[in-house]
Amino acid sequence: MPIELRQLRYAVMTADTQSFSRAAAALNVKQITLSRKVQQLEDRLRVKLFERSTRGAETTENGRPFIEQARRIITDVENLRTTARNVSYGLHGRIAVGYCSPLMAGNLRRAISDYLTKFPDVQFDGVEAGLERLTHSLQSRTIDVAIAPVGQLEEGIASRSVWSEKIYAVLPEDHELAEREQVYWQDLRREIFVVSSGGLGQIFENLIASRLTEQGRRPNIILQDTSLESVLSIVAARRYISIATGASQGVAWSDLRFQEIHDPTGPARLEYALYWRDGNDNPALKRFFELVEERYPS
Repeated sequence: MPIELRQLRYAVMTADTQSFSRAAAALNVKQITLSRKVQQLEDRLRVKLFERSTRGAETTENGRPFIEQARRIITDVENLRTTARNVSYGLHGRIAVGYCSPLMAGNLRRAISDYLTKFPDVQFDGVEAGLERLTHSLQSRTIDVAIAPVGQLEEGIASRSVWSEKIYAVLPEDHELAEREQVYWQDLRREIFVVSSGGLGQIFENLIASRLTEQGRRPNIILQDTSLESVLSIVAARRYISIATGASQGVAWSDLRFQEIHDPTGPARLEYALYWRDGNDNPALKRFFELVEERYPS
């Protein structure tokens, strides 16, 4: 019996929710149907994917690699469907741009807005994802270009620096540093940070660790498998702090304060680059490069 795509979807959702009942509710199917399909998948693979208990379903050690591969397969299929749907949309071509930074404000938002305005007949598809998926999407050619922090995507992919953005400490409005004229990394060494596990979260985690690890003592960093907006909402509850770029300030957070973080030489910044595969002769991509060169000359 061949493996069905829906079996992969059921297994991935079960892993994400750690529950057959929650997975069934999220996918709008009967729990017995989902459970049966996952069991058939395990029988086909001869691998136990989940430990079942009254508390839910936890992915087994042997099941984790399969779930991650299944997640990539589902992503690829969705990208293929998106590509097929969009073929006829763009009268003068199509471009797929991947990014891991929020689009609330900042250089990325302006660049995309400029492109949409200047080339209204080009189908523009944005793909917001983490660094691993951006790399995979470039390799599989499901996106034309990625915009991500400098030095983050693997070798063999062409790159070009574009812009930088200031880094901010995100604080509750009544935090003792909220009204400080300047905040330095060392001022944050006793704080507990919360960052998203997706988007720029991995970058932020590494950045905090590199700046605040001292004498073998690492800073307190909590990763949350939630959106940036949810992370900032957690900060507003006055238990943790976080960090963000200026792109996160396009929304008014009345109960938060964004304080620039300073290095000894000036404001801390995150450098960004374009990444693409050589040999991509998409005319819409060429126009995107021309617009970026015009606004951010190399």
